[in-house]
Amino acid sequence: MCGRYATTRSEADLSDLFDAVDVTEGLTPSWNVAPTDPVPLVRISQRHDARVLDTARWGLVPPWAGDLRGGARMINARSETVSTSPAFAPSFARRRCLIPADGWFEWLRSGKDKQAYYMTPAGGGPLAFAGIWSAWGPESVLTCSVLTTAAIGGLARVHDRMPLILPRERWPEWLAGGGDPGALLQPMTERELAAIEVRPVGPAVGNVRNNGPELLDPPTASTLF
Repeated sequence: MCGRYATTRSEADLSDLFDAVDVTEGLTPSWNVAPTDPVPLVRISQRHDARVLDTARWGLVPPWAGDLRGGARMINARSETVSTSPAFAPSFARRRCLIPADGWFEWLRSGKDKQAYYMTPAGGGPLAFAGIWSAWGPESVLTCSVLTTAAIGGLARVHDRMPLILPRERWPEWLAGGGDPGALLQPMTERELAAIEVRPVGPAVGNVRNNGPELLDPPTASTLF
C-alpha cells in the first residue's frame, strides 16, 4: 500500500512540470501526507479544456456514499481490480489523474521493531503516481486514490506493494480516459525502477503531527538498497 508520502513542490513548479493550469489557490508543502489530507493532483478539466493542477482530499469517496468518512479507507486502489471494483471502476474509466510526489514511506517490521524507509528518485526528480478522482456531495468535494501495484526489485524488500508510477510519456494516455486497462496499468520495469533509492529515516514520520524536511533525514549513516 501507500499510506504516507511527501509532496513539497510549489504550485508554480507543478504547473510547469505537468503543463497544467493552476486552480489550486495555493499549495502547502507536506513531508508527511496522511489519509484525508488535501493533496495536489493533475486532471483534465472540461471547463478549462486543458490539464489543471487541482487539490483533492486523499481517500476517494464514491458519489453514492453517505458521507466523507469512508475516504480514510480508500486512499489506495489496487491496479489488479480497479477496473472492476464498484467503488473505483467509474473513476478509472472517466476520471483518472496524476498525483505528484517526491517519494513515499513504508515500514519494515522485524519482530516487535519496525524501521521506516523513504523511496525517492536518486536524482531528486519528481514522481507521478497513477490516480483516480471523484466528486462528492452538493459542493462537489474532490477526493482521490493512489493506484498501487506489486513491488519489484529492491522495493519489494520493504513492502509487497508500491504506487503505480507513470513516466512522462504515459501521462497523456492515462489522463485521456478510456483505453485498454492492461496497457494502462502496466507497471514500470525493474530497470526503470532502479533509479529509485530506498533510504532509512527516523521514527518521527510515524506521527501524523510531525511534518518537515527533517523527516527525510537518516537515523544513522544512509544505507541504500
